[in-house]
Formats: sequence, structure tokens, C-alpha cells
Amino acid sequence: MSPPVAPPGWSRWLVPPAALSVHLSIGQAYAWSVFKPPLESALGLSGTQSALPFQLGIVMLGLSAAFGGTLVEKRGPRWAMTVALICFSSGFLLSALGAATEQYWLIVLGYGFVGGIGLGIGYISPVSTLIKWFPDRPGMATGIAIMGFGGGALIASPWSAQMLESFGTDSSGIALAFLVHGLSYAVFMLLGVLLVRVPRAPETADGRPAPLSGVQVSARSAVRTPQFWCLWIVLCMNVTAGIGILEKAAPMITDFFADTSAPVSVTAAAGFVALLSAANMAGRIGWSSTSDLIGRKNIYRVYLGVGALMYALIALFGDSSKPLFVLAALVILSFYGGGFATAPAYLKDLFGTYQVGAIHGRLLTAWSTAGVLGPLIVNWIADRQEEAGRHGSSLYGLSFVIMIGLLVVGFVANELVRPVHPRHHVPAPDPEEAADVTRQQ
Repeated sequence: MSPPVAPPGWSRWLVPPAALSVHLSIGQAYAWSVFKPPLESALGLSGTQSALPFQLGIVMLGLSAAFGGTLVEKRGPRWAMTVALICFSSGFLLSALGAATEQYWLIVLGYGFVGGIGLGIGYISPVSTLIKWFPDRPGMATGIAIMGFGGGALIASPWSAQMLESFGTDSSGIALAFLVHGLSYAVFMLLGVLLVRVPRAPETADGRPAPLSGVQVSARSAVRTPQFWCLWIVLCMNVTAGIGILEKAAPMITDFFADTSAPVSVTAAAGFVALLSAANMAGRIGWSSTSDLIGRKNIYRVYLGVGALMYALIALFGDSSKPLFVLAALVILSFYGGGFATAPAYLKDLFGTYQVGAIHGRLLTAWSTAGVLGPLIVNWIADRQEEAGRHGSSLYGLSFVIMIGLLVVGFVANELVRPVHPRHHVPAPDPEEAADVTRQQ
């Protein structure tokens, strides 16, 4: 399956909505916490068990993006979006069967494994196409799509909560909610499948496909360069720092001000989580668009350097000022989102457009690593501090020091990024080979 080539006069602004239809759908993953309490109550699960589908989904996102990236590049965005639609929706349908029969392993298999494959393939499906449509503003283009992944939970969270309220929070109600999710997202993602187009290949004066210009590096060669691994460290450190707050946001702000004269209520903590989601989404489009103006290396200097400063402010003064705590956390989460959205454009600058989607897929293994590392650091240290008799903001002091150190490591890795050595470039082909390569793209 290959997408139709855009006819003359086709507006490139129709492609971002196609990408958004997929990313807004798979962004539901960030709203998994809505299903945790009902599942724990209906199936007798622990908090760790109820988190397993989400954790496996994030792991499968990174693995499927890494291993499927080259195939996505070869077969095009329509094939990738179709695979994402089938896997993501089927994951919900399997989960519905698991909830209806009270077989939790089916929910883990469906949402975590099968749905996680849909997450990974869907996440990278529009990246290469968007960069080719918007060579002048790649940061903005990928930011629009990836913004959808960050904002998907803003739609899915209240929608899922309303369904559970209407259908009930027993196993049958959960099953019906999963079923509606699977069918609804299939329809919505189908819009992207039908709408996506690839740009017409540039041609020479005699009508032959023009060869690719500039630096072009294959995915296989890219992972052998120090630039790729520097960016892997940069993304991993940035995501670890952001997800460390995001995963434990509500209890964190409650603990910070528990011993003050103005403790944070449950409602206020939930509002804080919603603000963080909004900052995450806004950072994806805002900061990635800014990178088109000031450059990718400079914007990551902001993410990592200013991010470390924000963590230092929270560690030193966060428990004495709610506005300072909230503002610093919002900035960190905007950098978390911005780091995701800017990564494809950074890869395009270094490795060209030849197989940028496949390279991006391999880079997302940094996300899988960070998705385990960030929550592990914050939760494990908080548990150990609580066992030692500490409470309040002292539960997180050591975690924040570690996060600052990780961001400094990422900052150094970003400074080490240099242009890719010519020995890794795709050799300039003869005219016939050039035509074949361009047709493939």
C-alpha cells in the first residue's frame, strides 16, 4: 500500500491534519490513569499491576518504532497509519474482551503489546512525510503532529471518565468503554489514512526524477555515528527529567506543601496535572517552531540548561512558594514536550531526509529507557526517604539533584554534536540510481 502522490496545486496544509488524526488518537496513552482505579477495584489488582499495560505500551512504542522504522520509510505513511489503526484499535478490542471475561492478561496483551505496536508505528508514521512537505519549517511541521500526542489525553481523559460514569466501573462497564474507544479511534484514524499525501518528487529539466541533495545518511549508517548516540543521550536525559515530574505530579505537589499553612487539596492537585499536560502540549508546537528560528542545538541548550536551573529552583525554594513550584514545573514539562517535537528536525539537519523516519524510530528507544528510568528514580528514592522517616519536600531532594546531573550530561552531549563525517554519507549515485532513490522517497 502506497499513498497517492499529491496532484498539482495540492495544499501541504492538509497533511498536518492527517498526522493529527493519528497522534490525537494514540495520545490516549497518557490518559491510562483514568482506568487504573476501576481496574484495581473490579479485578482486584495492585497499583503496580494496573500500571503494567501502560508501561508495556511505552516499551513497545520504542521497540516497534526502532524495528519498524525502515519498513515505514519503504512503504510510506498510508501503510504505516493503517498498521497503527489496526493495532491500536485491536488493542482496545482485546482489552474489552479481557475486561468482560475478567482475564487481565488479555488487557496487558491487548493494550500493552498489540496497542503498543500501534503507538510506535503511528508515532513515526507522518514524520518523514511532514519534513518533506515543510523543508523550510521542519520543526513547526513535526511539532504540529507531535503536539497531538501530548494533547490526546486532554480529550481522552474527560471522555473516558464520562464513559465510566455512564457505563459503570465494574468489569462490564470497563469492557464497554474499551469497546467504544477501539471503534471510535478506528474511525478517527481512518481520516488520516485517507487524507495523507506525499509530495511530488522534484524533476530535472528533461523530466527525470532529481537526485536528493545535501547530506544524506542511511539509518544503518546513522546508528554508527557519534552524532546519533549524542542525540540519544540528549533525548533520554530530557525525557527522564520531564517524566520524573509528570508521572508523580499530583502526590508530589501534595507532599511539597503538606507541612505548610496552605496544603494542596486533591482537586488542586488534579488541576496541576491538567496544567502540566497543557504545558507539555504547548511546548511541542511552541518550542519546536522556535527551533526553526534559532537552530536545533540552541533550543536544546535551552531545554537542558534552563531545565536544570528550574529543577534547582524547585529543590531550593519550591516548598516556600507555590507559584514558583508550579511555574518551574510547567517550564520543565514544556521542555519535555518540546524535546520530543524538535528531535525529528534535529535528525533531518544532521542526516538528511533519505531515511529520517527510520532514524527517528531508532532514536525513540531513548524514550523507552527514560520511561522506566524517570519514574524509577523518583519513586524509589521517595520510598526510601519515607522509610527513613522523612516527609514533605525532603522526599524529593535527592531525586532533583540526580535530575540536574542528568540534564548536565545531556547538555554536554548536545555540545558534542558535530556535522556527520562524509564517510557516512550515501554515495552520490549515477543518474539511474538517483532516479531510483528519489522514486523510493
